[in-house]
Order: sequence, then C-alpha cells, then structure tokens
Amino acid sequence: MASLLHRLGRGAFRHRRAVLAGWLVVLATAVACVAGFGGTTNDEFTIPGSESQSAMDALRTELPSAAGTSAQIVFVAPEGHEITEPSYARAVGATMAQAGKAPQVTHVTDPMTAGLVSRDRTTALGQVRYDVTKAQLAGDSLTALERTTRPAEDAGLTVDVGGSAYGSDKSTGHSKEATGMLFALVVLTVTFGSLFAAGMPLLTAVTGVAVTLLGLQALTGVLTVSGTAPSLASMLGLAVGIDYALFIVSRHRSQLASGTDPEESAATATATAGGAVVFAGLTVVIALCGLAVVRIPFLTVMGLGGAAAVLIAVAVALTLLPALMGFAGDRLRPRPGSRTARRERAAHDGGRNGRPNLGERWGRLAIRRPLLTLAAVLVALLALAVPARDLHLALPDNGSAPAGSTERRTYDIVSKEFGPGFNGPLLILADTSHTADPRQATAALCEELKAMEGVATVGAPQRVDHGDAAVVQVVPRTGPADERTRELVEHIRDRSADWQRSSGTRVRVTGSTAVGIDVSDRLADSLVPFALVVVGLSLLLLLLLFRSLVVPLKAGLGFLLSVAATFGAVVAVFQWGLLADLLGVARTGPVVSILPILVMAVLFGLAMDYEVFMVSRMREAYVHGAGPRDAILAGSRHASRVVTGAALIMFAVFASFVPGSSTMLRPIAFALAFGVLVDAFVVRMTLVPAALALVGRAAWWLPTWLARLLPEVDIEGERLRTAGAGTSDAGTAREEVPAGAPDERTLPPGVQGG
Repeated sequence: MASLLHRLGRGAFRHRRAVLAGWLVVLATAVACVAGFGGTTNDEFTIPGSESQSAMDALRTELPSAAGTSAQIVFVAPEGHEITEPSYARAVGATMAQAGKAPQVTHVTDPMTAGLVSRDRTTALGQVRYDVTKAQLAGDSLTALERTTRPAEDAGLTVDVGGSAYGSDKSTGHSKEATGMLFALVVLTVTFGSLFAAGMPLLTAVTGVAVTLLGLQALTGVLTVSGTAPSLASMLGLAVGIDYALFIVSRHRSQLASGTDPEESAATATATAGGAVVFAGLTVVIALCGLAVVRIPFLTVMGLGGAAAVLIAVAVALTLLPALMGFAGDRLRPRPGSRTARRERAAHDGGRNGRPNLGERWGRLAIRRPLLTLAAVLVALLALAVPARDLHLALPDNGSAPAGSTERRTYDIVSKEFGPGFNGPLLILADTSHTADPRQATAALCEELKAMEGVATVGAPQRVDHGDAAVVQVVPRTGPADERTRELVEHIRDRSADWQRSSGTRVRVTGSTAVGIDVSDRLADSLVPFALVVVGLSLLLLLLLFRSLVVPLKAGLGFLLSVAATFGAVVAVFQWGLLADLLGVARTGPVVSILPILVMAVLFGLAMDYEVFMVSRMREAYVHGAGPRDAILAGSRHASRVVTGAALIMFAVFASFVPGSSTMLRPIAFALAFGVLVDAFVVRMTLVPAALALVGRAAWWLPTWLARLLPEVDIEGERLRTAGAGTSDAGTAREEVPAGAPDERTLPPGVQGG
C-alpha cells in the first residue's frame, strides 16, 4: 500500500494542475446534478417489517386521511373568560371553517361541536388532518394554515398551531461550520506555527464537504434523505477532512525541516501518514455502512451519507492535498531558526539536546507508575459511565422544540389542559373481515380499549370504504416518549391474539407514536450485536496492523470505556439536566434513539484513528531497537502534538453543532465532542502508554504460527525505506551508525517528527 500511495502522492504533486482541474470538474458536476435532480429532505421515520409500518402502509392505501399527518390549533380565552362564550365560540368556528379550506387539508374537527374543551373551559383544541405525510406537505401549507387563525385572534383569543405536521428540526444556517472552522484555524496555526500551512487543511476539508453536501442534495430527488443526514455529513466531513490533512501536512513539514526535497517529501508523507489516513478512514466508513444492518431507512441514509463524507475526505487528502503541496513548494518548509524548525530538531534527536516536549513529559508521567495510572483512569471513566444505566431512548417530538416556537407552545398547552397523550395518540387498525358482525366486533373492541389501564379516551371508529376494517384513535394518559405509553402499546399487542381468537378481529397498532416506539426498540435490540461487530472489527484490523495480541485487546477495551463514559455524560445532561441550560437543552427526557448506535460507529473510527497514530510510532521505535519504555516515550514525543491538535479540532467542530442545532443533532454532536476528548486525552494518551508500560515486551508479542498466517500491512512505509525510496531522489547519503542503535535516519517516517 505504501508504494502505491507513494506513486499517487508523487503523481499528484507533479500533475497538480490536472488534479486541481479534476476536482473543480467534480464540484461543477455536483452543482449541475443538484440543479437537475435535487429535491427536498424528508424527515419521515419508517421501519419496514414492523407491525406499525405495515399497518400504516395499509392505511395509506385504504384510508389516506387517517394515515396522513395532522396539525393542532389551540385556542385560549383571555383571563377571566371562558372559551365557550358565544363570541369566542363563533370565532373558533370561523377559524376552523377557514382551516378546512387551507391547502391539502382533508378534514377539520371543530372543538366546540366535538367537545374538545378543557375542564376549566378556558382552552379548546381544534384538529386538522391531511391525507399526505409530513414530508409531502407543500412548502406553504402550514403557513397558509397559520393565516386562518386571524378570526380567533381578532376576537381576543390566543392561538397557537402545532402538531405532528410541525417538526422541531430547523436549520440554523452555516454558523456552526464557520465556528468550528475558526477554532480549527487557531489550532492549526499554533500546531504549524504558520498561517499559510494552517490554511491548507481547511481548504481541502471545505472542498470535500462541498462535494458531499452537493451530492446528497442531488440525491434528494431520487432517494429519501433525512434533514439530519446533510448536517451529520457536514460535521463528519469537516472534522475528519481537517484532521487527515493535518496528519499529512505535519509529516510533510517535518520532512521538509530535515532537508527533504518537496516532491519526495509530499510523496513520502502521502505514503506513510496517508496510509494511516486510509486505514482510519476505512474503519469509519465500515462502521457507518454497518448501520444498514439495522434495516431502518433513515439511519441507513445517515450512515451512508457520513461514510461518503469520510471517503471523499480521504480522496481529497490523498490527491488534492499533494497537488496543493506542489503549488506551495518550499513555502511550507519551516524557516531555519524558527520555533517550528527548533521543535522538529528536538523531536528528531529524541529530546537529548533540549527539553522534552509536552507530549513526552505527559508520557513519562503516565508510565512512571503505570498501575496507579491505570487504576485512576478506570475509576474516572467508570464513574462517568454510571449514569448510562438510566439511558432511555425515544424519537424526538415537539416537546423538545425551542421554548418560543409555536409547536412547543401548542405541545405544552395540550399537555397541561388535555393530557400529554393528546400529543401522540395511537391508531388501532382493526381488520374485521373475518368476523360475523364487523360493526359489533368494532364496538366490542372499543369498549375493551376504554377499560384498559393507561387509556384516556377512545375515539369513534372510522370505517374504511369497503366496511371490513376500521380505525380507532386511542389517546394514552401519558406522552409519546413516556415508558408507560410503550407499555400500553405492548399490552394492546399482547391482547391482539386473544381478540383474533375470540371474534376474528385482527388488531394492529400504528400512528407516529407506535412507529417511534418500534424504531427505538429495533435500535436498542441492535445495539449489543453492533457493538460486538465494531469491537471485533477493531481487534482484527489492529491485529493486522500491529501484529500484536495485547494492542488490539487494549484498544477494544479502551473504546468500550470511552463509549460508556460518553453515554453516561449524555444521560447526565439530556436526561438528568446537568448543564442543560448552558447547552440550550429545551427539555430533558429520553435520548434520541439513533444516538447510541450512531455515536458508537463514529467514535470507533476516531478512536482507531488516534490509536494508529500513537501506537504506530511506538511500535516502529521498538522494532528498530528501542526498549519498551523508550518506545512509548518516542511515540508520545512524535505523535502527541498532532493527535492533540486533531482531537481539539474534532472537539471544536462537533461542539459547534451543539448550540442552535435540532433536537436530534444536538445530543449526537455533544456525544461526539465529549467522546473525542475522553478517547484522545484520557484513553489514547494516558491509558494506552500506562497499559503498554505495564506489560512491557509482551505488548508486541505475537505467536509464530499466527504471524505466518497474517499478511504484512506496510502502513508505515518500511519497504519504501528498505528500497531507499525516501532518499534516492533527494540525493542524501546515509551515515554509519552503531549496530543495533535506533537512529532517526533509519526509522520509517512514521516515527519521525510530525
């Protein structure tokens, strides 16, 4: 692989104008595809194969008005008045009549005639039904509905419009990306000591994100793409794009500082650091693509969109970045006598002629008493993980919308005046085609539903045209995300077999609340198998890479600790409410269902990313004669600065998506930001050195029979060094070194500064 990447890097450097033109063509093609095929995003949750989805699909065919989305209009009388006063009742009726004429509306329920009035007679609840899903609503349909409230408002009533037709996920522009990029620029400038060099990773990352987002937008015309998918792809693409370029540019500048020719340096950096980038990128891609096994379309699209962003970031780093290095030439070389040049020399001589850098000092601290370090890290991470025991998953609803939004006000008023169940009623599809008397069977079913614990009200049955089925609306006493609502759904489903045996009535539970419960259940059931697959993959890949049994095992356990601590922090913030106000969390409650499995997929890739860049330098130093502890310090010395910069950039990009983001994206962004900090600084830079120091030489042991079976993965370019590829073009000569002594010039670039 190193030889192939070496040729790729050299070719991109030499043919830089062609490479740049190629990427410009890709961007132009993506823009053209958006213009020709682009559509809109679709936030509808579907779960093929589930009872709720099959019933919903049947409703869309037989009774579209029941399967479509709905809106609510809440009327509140002025203080000291009742909504049933004649003038207010007429205003409510006039508003509902106007609402019935709004675009795409098929049916309205006047609360004054249907009796949907609160017990204190201050509030009325009007219902509006559409025969299309939320995703199929025209852009101005809800705006037109809001305009129909003028008669009630003119009469002095307070009116709010909400319901399932409204979503809490609203775009906040590109300020999040700009904030993350600004912080990244600061970190890169400090890392490189050069604003010019700092701009290169930003330029390549933005290029990759632009291609990804344009591609996703073009696909919205032919595929169902959720509104969260582009945000996730942007977040991932920006973070990994900057980090991958940081690794390669850092290696390139380190080699330039030692006098290497720019062309050869670009090729070697692409071959060595680029190999690690390929490995790290593929781990993220495989984990994200693995989300497809859950068989939930919106999650599959999110995973594939994120995987595409990472793949494009890798492609940009291996082609466009070397081309830009060609344009930059010697301008990326640290100036003689500069702080950067001195730092590179200090890294090359192992700190013997100067003060050890911060990374090496931190490594010394971690391995001074490795058992104590391990114990302290384990206690801290397990303490952070304790809240994860209370993890409760659900899909977001309007109760998590911003406090000032109309959908949030509607949600809160309905919960207070009518009960939280009115915000998420269940739909019962009763197939009575095999009963002796369909109407009597439906009536008996309604009576049994009314008698169930947890049921607030049961609506009048609505029969389909052929008369062999009916739809019954059941309003729970609890809200859509409440555990007791889940129990009610499970109880109705448990009773369905009895109803079919006794009367021939086949009962299926559906509606947005039931679909959300089924989605959460499937995700929860998939979590452990997915975790086993991810950890198993990490063990296999690291076994191939490091040819060690201890390193993969330690990496997998470290990943699980990072994930557990991250889930604990998420529960503490988004369920318990710690720091909720500071982070703009509108309401505490269940965590969005997709968070655990999605965060595991992304953090796995990032954890392996840092693992590769830290441990590869340790392994190479050990292979070339360094003792176990000296090898650990060499890895800490050479990798810590780059890994620290990469982790801080990742954290900044993810954290910038926390404030102002949608209720679905905010906890995901928080989890990724927190997880990156924990994994990079606590696990990879502290726990890993301590664990390797504790086991000593056994860390690099591999049974002979297994070593013969495993293929060689030349990720650090050892074969390039052996062939002299790193020096032949530069025209430098090797000096003699004592036998067995680890010398910087004989080490692969993976253990040199940078």
